[in-house]
Amino acid sequence: MERLKILVVDDEQRMRKLVRDFLMKKNYEVVEAENGEDAVDLFYEQKDIALIILDVMMPKMNGWEVCKEIRQYSQVPIIMLTAKSDEKDELTGFELGVDEYISKPFSPKILVARVEAILRRTSVVEDDVISNGGITINQAAHEVMIDGSRVDLSFKEFELLTYFMTNQGVALSRERILNHVWNYDYFGDARTIDTHVKKLRSKLGDKGEYIKTIWGMGYKFEV
Repeated sequence: MERLKILVVDDEQRMRKLVRDFLMKKNYEVVEAENGEDAVDLFYEQKDIALIILDVMMPKMNGWEVCKEIRQYSQVPIIMLTAKSDEKDELTGFELGVDEYISKPFSPKILVARVEAILRRTSVVEDDVISNGGITINQAAHEVMIDGSRVDLSFKEFELLTYFMTNQGVALSRERILNHVWNYDYFGDARTIDTHVKKLRSKLGDKGEYIKTIWGMGYKFEV
């Protein structure tokens, strides 16, 4: 089986080595960058990077700038590392399309578990095609079409829409959505989901009305 390649970006060599060692024990291939500019160059050179672990505070180009640059061309999963635990920073990350957000100091084993969870979900090939109300999801191609036109969604937005559409008409609590879509015990709050739903609705255009808010509980997808 081909080893999946992970890009680790951090200006601290000690931190890169720590993360690299734990990932290599799980048979991942690891490439490293010590600043944001090198990270972007490496990403475009390698072309087969399956996931990025990205520090926020770096010289030349910070993590937010790297994320913005890569998100213009790719929806590769991104895990953001930061020394800050500021809620605003976390929401900023999700707005930019970050898939997971981990504050330092962290357990390398937890980081690897989250990497595995994301890659397990992105690597599962399903030939199911879900279609409803002019929205079509091709899970094998990881592609969403609205009335025949392709819509670019981030990894989490795709997972969220798929979960909504496979549970058509079912009232879903925020806790249930977090447990399914994030696929681990997430210690966040409702704003994480609300931020993603807001972006998803915007990208769906008038179809965004299918995602209905159930006040005090969560959401329901209904055509």
